[in-house]
Amino acid sequence: MPKAQLQYLSDELQKLREQNLYQKLRILETEQLPVCNFDGQEVINLSSNNYLGLTTHPKLKERAVRAVEEFGVGSGAVRTIAGTMALHMELEEKIATFKHVEASVVFQSGFTANAGTVQAILGREDVIVSDELNHASIIDGCRLSRAEIKVFPHKDVEACEQILKEIQDRKCRKLLITDGVFSMDGDITPLPQLVELAEKYGCIMMIDDAHSSGVLGRSGRGTVDHFDLHGRVDIQVGTLSKAIGALGGYVCSHRETIEYLYQRARPFLFSTSHPPSVAAACIAAFEVLEEEPDLIKELWSNTEFFKEGLKKLGFNTGMSETPITPVIVGDAALAHQFSRELFQAGVFAQGIGYPTVPQGKARIRTIVTATHTQDELSQALEIMEKVAKRLMILA
Repeated sequence: MPKAQLQYLSDELQKLREQNLYQKLRILETEQLPVCNFDGQEVINLSSNNYLGLTTHPKLKERAVRAVEEFGVGSGAVRTIAGTMALHMELEEKIATFKHVEASVVFQSGFTANAGTVQAILGREDVIVSDELNHASIIDGCRLSRAEIKVFPHKDVEACEQILKEIQDRKCRKLLITDGVFSMDGDITPLPQLVELAEKYGCIMMIDDAHSSGVLGRSGRGTVDHFDLHGRVDIQVGTLSKAIGALGGYVCSHRETIEYLYQRARPFLFSTSHPPSVAAACIAAFEVLEEEPDLIKELWSNTEFFKEGLKKLGFNTGMSETPITPVIVGDAALAHQFSRELFQAGVFAQGIGYPTVPQGKARIRTIVTATHTQDELSQALEIMEKVAKRLMILA
């Protein structure tokens, strides 16, 4: 039993249970595969960010094992003291070349890459203009910076410009920031229009490409490449934890910006650097992206097949344009029940409710990968239809 001072946490957990909103952690007992075992049950996995199947790619595994044998299991320090290894510098150079920028810096996670960068480059006298559905890491970075935060309705370019007009005469730094692909809805930001606004009103333009890396653009170079906007986006954030198949985040920009983050980004300064095995696996992943373009073709082929199947069944897939495809239910308790019953029937698709998504827009979020077969996806659609009809989500 917790101390009296912590009893309120137990009370809050009990409320979640009573509202059928409590979520049990699913335990993965195999490799992260399209069909794998969670909690002792084999399920079709529609909840992984492993877009290209790289978590189990032979080249990544071989490179990781070799790095452990050569360099050990850990770096032993933060980057600014004794923890910068040759592998870390090689990875940063690999990312910069891949993204067609001057330089990059690797962070311990995509979350810290966003939060640490925004916090480092802005202060309380500055203004941030942010899409209302931006990722939590952006929101936290904005708060940590102590800058004034102005939020525009999702993808509303006119509303964004109205805010920029209102602040254009203020003598401060201004940051316009957006996700590339929005993590809960799977839609793509109107980046060309936002870039034009940033240039017109003198803003720093920053994009979080976590769910775009490995998915959009040539060889998975992301949203900037997808829209051919190289050189016009000041700061690009990406992740090494999703399509890249390993762990971490990165920031790409001009060399001076990256050098400044080396000096002032708190997660970089105060966190031990990546283990050699992770850095080596990430280097291999970027090689695979360029050497095996069919992986991205398979991802999009599976995405189109699955989306079409969901729509034919009558599911509401919202605004999705990418492999992230929500099935919007509305009521949070029903969405979580849908998720639990799908799991029991052999499909793992996580329920998502408030505060991750707005009240009344709860859903299960599905993500297909390049390594799913169409037979697996067809089976998943059959199970989803059966369970949805039983719960009266579908007529």
